[in-house]
Amino acid sequence: MSDLKPHPEQQYLDLLQDVLANGVERGDRTGTGTMSVFGRQMRFDLSQGFPAVTTKKLFMRSLVHELIWFLKGSTNIAYLKENRVGIWDAWADEAGELGPVYGKQWRAWATADGRVIDQIAQVIDQIKTTPESRRMLVTAWNVGDVPDMKLPPCHLMFQFYVAKGRLSCQLYQRTLGDAHVYLNHVEQVRTQLARAPMPFPRLELDPGVTDIDDFRFEHVRLVDYRHHPAIRAPIAV
Repeated sequence: MSDLKPHPEQQYLDLLQDVLANGVERGDRTGTGTMSVFGRQMRFDLSQGFPAVTTKKLFMRSLVHELIWFLKGSTNIAYLKENRVGIWDAWADEAGELGPVYGKQWRAWATADGRVIDQIAQVIDQIKTTPESRRMLVTAWNVGDVPDMKLPPCHLMFQFYVAKGRLSCQLYQRTLGDAHVYLNHVEQVRTQLARAPMPFPRLELDPGVTDIDDFRFEHVRLVDYRHHPAIRAPIAV
């Protein structure tokens, strides 16, 4: 029996294959249609490398800027536009507003009694002071605000867990509750499935940055990222 372990990206490729082989064709909000399966999960050990997809090129610049934008608490695409990131353009109104999306919920959740809760600051404090807590969660699915969001959150909740000095994070994404491939992406997925994964890169954060609010794009580096070419696919709005 071989001791070789499958590449961790194989989980993602297996999920894509699962959707194509076992998915049910369903309608969707965009009118495009999907192949879909329900309730899937993947696990990655970050000590073994950062799980950036290698079977197609990730546009890491856009991903980093988007995360910084979330952490700023912003709900207007101005910061993204300043940094040549257009991934939210299709949903913003003429003023660039998106309603109370991720940034608002992460950094300024409004309570019924008029308080404002910074969930990110709160969970960082919990990790430092009460690491055995089972309440170290951040959620963006604010039921009362969802109708006012131009696009409700996909990665809607995450929970932290500390044991033996190691930090773990579990993220729930409604697109993995309903794990799907759009019908106009099927050929692109088949192209990706034909490619062999490459070694995962490393994610490096500038150790001089000690406050999450101080992170800038230049403080985040993806090192030794080898990948196959990008695969273009139309976005469903």
